[in-house]
Amino acid sequence: MIDVNVYLSRWPFRRLPHDSPPELVAKLRQRGIQRAWAGSFDGLLHKDIAGVNSRLVADCRQHGDGLLLPVGTVNPMLPDWQDDVRRCHEEHRMRAIRIHPNYHGYTLDSDACRELFAAARERGLIVQLVCTMEDVRVQHPLLQVPVVDTEPLSGLLGDFPDLALIVMNNSAAVRPPAASELAKLGNVYFELSHFEGVGALEKWVKELPPERLLFGSYFPFFNLEAALLKFQESQLGGYATAAIQSTNAAELWQRSLGKR
Repeated sequence: MIDVNVYLSRWPFRRLPHDSPPELVAKLRQRGIQRAWAGSFDGLLHKDIAGVNSRLVADCRQHGDGLLLPVGTVNPMLPDWQDDVRRCHEEHRMRAIRIHPNYHGYTLDSDACRELFAAARERGLIVQLVCTMEDVRVQHPLLQVPVVDTEPLSGLLGDFPDLALIVMNNSAAVRPPAASELAKLGNVYFELSHFEGVGALEKWVKELPPERLLFGSYFPFFNLEAALLKFQESQLGGYATAAIQSTNAAELWQRSLGKR
């Protein structure tokens, strides 16, 4: 299995089980995860994004043993963010970047976002768009962060139809019918960590082909078993399960390597 939604380092507001790299890797291996696309919690609030990405790469190399694939943070509201994109691509050899517009203070219809998408497209990088990190009902009173407004996505994708975009932590920001329309506009994928309710996978497969869905756990913030149980209770066939759990992510990563 390939998990496209894992985080290293520490969640700023509380300790999480398995939040040290050795524990995290051991848990992933125990549950049969063979590759994990890993970002960093530090990317939310730290201003030194270059340092965040360098530490992430070092941790993935030291503890991952081939399991952890680093996904860089980029914040287009900081000076010289273009150089962070360059470092991710040229120095760290990353194939994807992870963006948090709500934490970094820009919208999807902003010039900053459009410039970031253009930079990613130029380098053939996969963009992981994170819609939310924490339920708004339990956020720290001094850090209230709304869910990303995804309404501008349709217009944005019209200008970047070939950009590989993964919508992450999609807590009802994009519902299945709207997701289907977005998938028709471009190279858009949705990971399943925030799919909720009985038969959630089946509901999404009714609207989207399984080739546009990816396995994601949001581990260690979410319990890893929660994502696995979605398959245990589902009625999906072998092809759809294999595509979502591994094939789609592997092919997406491989295509990005071909764009280097």
